[in-house]
Amino acid sequence: MKRRNTIQRNLVLEAIRTMKSHVTAEEVFEFIRKNHPHIGKGTIYRNLGILAEEGEIRRVEIPDGPDRFDFTLKDHYHVRCIRCGEVFDVKMDALSDLMSKVRGPRGMEFLDYDISFKGICPDCRTE
Repeated sequence: MKRRNTIQRNLVLEAIRTMKSHVTAEEVFEFIRKNHPHIGKGTIYRNLGILAEEGEIRRVEIPDGPDRFDFTLKDHYHVRCIRCGEVFDVKMDALSDLMSKVRGPRGMEFLDYDISFKGICPDCRTE
């Protein structure tokens, strides 16, 4: 069920699109708070969850780190810098038939997957 749009939800969606990176909820909160100082952190978290659930943005689960939110909806993969923690898109075609090749415990129903690589970004390599 699609919920009605709210001013707050539109602010969150516009922030994600404007920031054009893989942002955390905290980064979205700080970005919006500059122009809307009375907005609550809970409002940001709740609307990020709704937008991800409705498919307006993509939630990227990061092991040992906060979830990131991505404005790119097409299937793609990510790499996380092990030094600074930034997340970047990997430039490769999505593996369209991957789910058909996955085998698991008997009776397991696979629903989705995330592929995430680890690396060291160019900025961290030069430090």
